[in-house]
Formats: sequence, C-alpha cells, structure tokens
Amino acid sequence: MRATELTGVVADHIAAVNALDLDAVMATFAEDAYVNDNRREFVGSAAVRRWVEREMVGDKVTIDVREVLDHHGDTIVRGAYDGTYDKTNLPDEVVLSNYFSVRDGKIVSLVVIFNRDPEY
Repeated sequence: MRATELTGVVADHIAAVNALDLDAVMATFAEDAYVNDNRREFVGSAAVRRWVEREMVGDKVTIDVREVLDHHGDTIVRGAYDGTYDKTNLPDEVVLSNYFSVRDGKIVSLVVIFNRDPEY
C-alpha cells in the first residue's frame, strides 16, 4: 500500500457525504454498487440510497479524512466519523476504514469497517 491523494469519485463521495447531499452521494455510486457497513450489505442503488438517506444524511455523518492509501487500484480512506448517530460504547474518536473499488468512474463497492489494532 502506498499513501496517495484523495481524488476523483472518492473525493467527490467524501465531499458529498460532508455536505449531507443525498443526490450527490448517490451520483458517486454505480447502479449495481454494494455497500457493506457494520456487517450489513446493501446491494443496488435503491438499497444504497436508503442507507445513505437514513444513516449518513439522516445521522448528519461527516468524515474527517486522516489517511488515503492506494492498494492495487483500490482506495482506502481512514477517517474520523462524527454525527448524531448513537455513540453508546464507542470511543471518543471513531476512526473507520473505507475500502472503495471504482470502475469506469463510479464506486462499485464500499466496505466500511471499524478496525482494531492486531493483537500480535
């Protein structure tokens, strides 16, 4: 993996999330994209739209980008999340890893994971 800049559709996606702009977020996804968030999979634009509307825009989620990595053409964005979602039992700062796969200028898959440090 190598550090890189936030560019293209992934940069557009983060900007749209931070602007709480449902239509702009959806414009970054391919029609048949999938999102896996919190071990739940949302497949296709209708399901992804419901997720964005309820859990991103609805919970006023913003992402403060901390690190951007390129891994064989996929983009990993680590960012501190904030918003009005339930923060019970979460640390003061919630840093999630976002694994983006992009094809033809659209996000085809996004996996969001709350990673923890390896034990060894």
